[in-house]
Parts: sequence; C-alpha cells; structure tokens
Amino acid sequence: MHKLDNRGIIAELDSKDMLKLISGLPDQCVEAYEIGKSCDISRPDRRFDNIVFAGMGGSAIGADFVRVYLQKELKVPVVVSRNYTLPGFVGKNTLLFCSSYSGNTEETLSSFEDGLKRGAYIVTLGSGGKLKERSIKNGFRHVDIPSGYPPRTAIGFMSISVLAILSKLGFIKDKKKEIDGLVSALIGLRDKEIGAGVSFEKNISKKMAASLHDRYCIVYGTSDSTEAISVRWRGQIAENSKGLSSSHVLPEMNHNEIVGWEFPKALLKDFKVMILKDKDDHPRTLRRVDISRTIIKDSGAEIFEFERNEESLLARLFSLVYIGDFLSYYLAILNGIDPTPVKKVDYLKAELAVMKRII
Repeated sequence: MHKLDNRGIIAELDSKDMLKLISGLPDQCVEAYEIGKSCDISRPDRRFDNIVFAGMGGSAIGADFVRVYLQKELKVPVVVSRNYTLPGFVGKNTLLFCSSYSGNTEETLSSFEDGLKRGAYIVTLGSGGKLKERSIKNGFRHVDIPSGYPPRTAIGFMSISVLAILSKLGFIKDKKKEIDGLVSALIGLRDKEIGAGVSFEKNISKKMAASLHDRYCIVYGTSDSTEAISVRWRGQIAENSKGLSSSHVLPEMNHNEIVGWEFPKALLKDFKVMILKDKDDHPRTLRRVDISRTIIKDSGAEIFEFERNEESLLARLFSLVYIGDFLSYYLAILNGIDPTPVKKVDYLKAELAVMKRII
C-alpha cells in the first residue's frame, strides 16, 4: 500500500482534518452562491468606473479568480490590491470589495479606511472581526462567511459569493447554471480522480505529489484562463506542504523567464514544471506553450500539463484549483507534516503585534 493510501498515516499527521475541508469544496460552492444571492444589496444610484478588491493571501486569491474568469465579460476594469493603501484612482465611482476571512487582516482594514476616506462604495466579506464592525458602523453591506475555516480553504466563499453579488448588482449575468455544473464536476473529480479514497495508481494528485516530493516546482498558467490558478497552486504548496515553488504566466514568461532555462544546470534537471492551460486560450498562447515545452525539456526538467474538458470555463478552472489543493495536501503527508498550521505566519503576526504596542 502506498503511503498516500494509508488512512492511518494521514489521520495521524492531519490533526485538524484539513482533508475534510478540502473535500468539502463542492458543498461550499453551493453555500457560497446562496450567501451571495441572499445578500440584501442592490445597485446604488451612482456610476461605477472600476472594481477593486482589497485582500491578502487566501482572502485575495478568490478575487484573483473572479478577475481572470470575468475579464472578457466585465465592462469595467478590475484590480486586486494587496497592500495597506489603495490605488490612486479609487474614489466615489469605485466598487470596493474588502475581503478578510478573519476580519482582522491589518492590510485590509487599512484599505477599508482608505476607501472610506475616498468615498468608495464598499462591500465587505468575512467571518466577522473588526472589518464587519466597521462596515456595519459606516452603513455598508457585509457578507457573512461561515467561520471555522483556514482562509485558504474558503476560496469558494470568497469567489462564488462575489459572482452572485456582481450578478445582483447588474455587472454580469447570473451564474447559477455554471455553478451547478462546477459542483457536479468537482464531485466527480473528487470521487473518481483525486480524492483520498481513490488509490494511488488512479489518482492524479497523489501521483503528482509523489513526483514533486523533494523537488522544486514551477507552475505556469496562461493570461486568458489559468493565471490565478497558478498562483493558487504556489500558495497551497507553501501553506499546506510547507514547500517553496514559483509561478509565472504565458505569454509574459516568454519575454523574460524562458531565457533563464539554462542555468544552474545542476539544479534544472531536478525541477518539475506544471503547465496549466485551457482549450479556449488564445491560439498563439497555446502555440507558445508548445514551443516553451520544447525549450524547457532541453534543460532536463520534467513537464506535466493539465487541461480539463468540462463544459464551462468555471468548471474547468475550479477543477484545476481542486487538483492543486489535493496535490498540496498529499505533498504535506509525504513531507511528514501537518498541513493546517502556518507557524511562520503566526510568528510574523506576533512580531507585528509587538511593534504596534511599541508605537
């Protein structure tokens, strides 16, 4: 029996049952849509020139997903801001989403105050905390997300609920059909291809985790579709398996990083490359993927490609998210580490708290 098929080993390492949280993504997406649709919100009597999402880490990746997924449908520009302050163009004609799962992320709280001063129309998302308090105090809409999740496991709440809200505000068409499709796709994917109950020999994510074990991984996405997914994979590998990896996007990497696939020769042959693409990517981008594959292979690195065939783009993208989530979980097990704790983040926050008290 492969180690990743041994539920005893998994249970011993996974003290907080991260597996249950990852496995529950389909149900989370259903709940997230209902949360967004039931939100008491309607379009205010003002013009919106842009949409800005303020958030960090697991609370921002959902915004990245929305930005990329809707880039051809939305008629206003969308920016994801990961900072203490907002871009200079933010003002009264900005729809500002402030997302913090805990409700206490200091950068997001600072961005909320910045948006408040500039007169932006603000919608907040999270499970409570100071963000909810300040939002309600100032008369804004707060979207309540269920508590008890590590932020990185709440991607359904932080993206699907936003799609429902954008539909209610008239920016996009309703996505109920697409969301139903993605839920069915995720259930099938989990139960037949990547879930813990699928044996190693038949399991995409388990096999990829074994290939990545003790190796450096580089994840490439495409600007048309999988850009945010490549960032998601990098983040999940870091937080769940406690490993370093990197991500980049085509066609941009063809103008810089592709040249770097020459040195250091002793290391490149042990790199693992994950290419995430979609059938509807620009034809020239897909051609670039082919050429880049040839260049990278010359370095000796091993390349894996992921492309889904579900009916809708939403289902295909979420399927890639799901494969990466399980992959990072299995990699944590192979590393012999509990996937849930993020001790270095906890340490960093504690040190920042000390600095606050001094100031």
